[in-house]
Parts: sequence; C-alpha cells; structure tokens
Amino acid sequence: MVDCFKCLHFYITHQVGFPYGCKRMGFKSKILPASEVFKASGKECLGFEEKKPKKDKNLSDNSRV
Repeated sequence: MVDCFKCLHFYITHQVGFPYGCKRMGFKSKILPASEVFKASGKECLGFEEKKPKKDKNLSDNSRV
C-alpha cells in the first residue's frame, strides 16, 4: 500500500473530523487518503508522488572544518 506520509500531495488538515487530506485528489478524510482510494476503487492510489528529501540546513557546501 502507498505510504501517504511519503507523498508530496499529502497534508494534515488540523480538522478534528477530517485530519488527512490529498491535494492531488482534492479531498479530506478520516482515514489516510490512500486507504480511502483503495476502499472506493479497489486499486492503489495512482496520484502518489514521492517527496524529495529536504536538504539539511546545518550542512553547507561552503562550510569549513
């Protein structure tokens, strides 16, 4: 199953009744969006796009040791 927490389009809504959202599919849900998609269609989420890793702000190409 797709891991929503690793998806570029996943977000936390901060709404008590619908805490999870998918920007790509345009909905909010009580359960993780990938589970909602699977429940409705029987297929894996096709909107998954892996997040790019964040650069560490403490590491710099210009740093000296």
